[in-house]
Amino acid sequence: MKRVLLTGASGFIGSQAVGLLVQRGFEVHAVSSRELPAAGGPGGRGGSDGPVCRSDFGPEPSVPAAGQSGVSWHRADLLVQDAAMALVERVQPTHLLHLAWYAEHGRFWTSTENLCWVEASLRLLRAFGEAGGERAVMAGTCAEYDWSVSGRYVEESSRLAPRTLYGASKHALESVARAWCEQVGISFAWGRIFFLHGPGEHPERLVPSVARAVLSGEPAPCSHGRQLRDFLYSADVAGAFAALLDSPVVGPVNIGSGEPVSVAEVVRLVAAAAGGPQLVRLGALAAREGEPAELVGDAARLREQVGWTPRLTLSQGLERSVAWWRERREPVGGRAG
Repeated sequence: MKRVLLTGASGFIGSQAVGLLVQRGFEVHAVSSRELPAAGGPGGRGGSDGPVCRSDFGPEPSVPAAGQSGVSWHRADLLVQDAAMALVERVQPTHLLHLAWYAEHGRFWTSTENLCWVEASLRLLRAFGEAGGERAVMAGTCAEYDWSVSGRYVEESSRLAPRTLYGASKHALESVARAWCEQVGISFAWGRIFFLHGPGEHPERLVPSVARAVLSGEPAPCSHGRQLRDFLYSADVAGAFAALLDSPVVGPVNIGSGEPVSVAEVVRLVAAAAGGPQLVRLGALAAREGEPAELVGDAARLREQVGWTPRLTLSQGLERSVAWWRERREPVGGRAG
């Protein structure tokens, strides 16, 4: 039996990973510090607004119901000193998929909560290893790479030089976790997430900010849009992590499409799906100072070694994101990114 402990299971990525892991034959033990999902219905969204057990980039709008075959839910705050040990002793997992992290929009880049999560993640990994765990996969970020050099980033050859506390914290965790796993014989992989979008992301992020403005008939001001980025739909990000966990691949793996796309093209596709391409205002906002012209991950390891490719095209994923916001349409006065 493959028994996985999934942290951040009520989050943006984790909530979509639950069912995908079940499909791969895992017995899933899903962890959240929020109110646990009720049997037969969508998950509750209770809990503190503080540094809780969240998956990167915020909460998903709903989580799989309790009582789903092959899934057991556990409520635990991993920032509590002994929570990880108690959880691991109860579950006895063979696999660990660790997605939980501090993810408050606009604050996670510099928040000292990143330091708390480095400590909590190492406690969790050590407890997992000491309980006989066999394989661990953790979520990293493209912000670990040296963004002073634009281009396509390759896992084992591109320079790592994070500019933010968030990126530095993730990089530090990967370095220590990989060394310890090699020392004690745990199979360890690290998924570096690039740019993602999907239902339920923060409304001030690029895709929802444009979608919500256009759906409300308002202009969507953006930067020049010439930046090249690597976008992936959130459900596909979850699928990539499920595939990585279920593979023997070790070390860092970029979680992205591997395809460069301009921000302007993303905005155009979003506005078209929302029915108002004429409302886009490229160049109305200044580009963020110091941002690289190109941030794209080389996806060869993910494609060739893990054996995974995205299920949806960029336009298909963006259409689904826009459809989610259309169902929740409301007047907005925010700015597009």
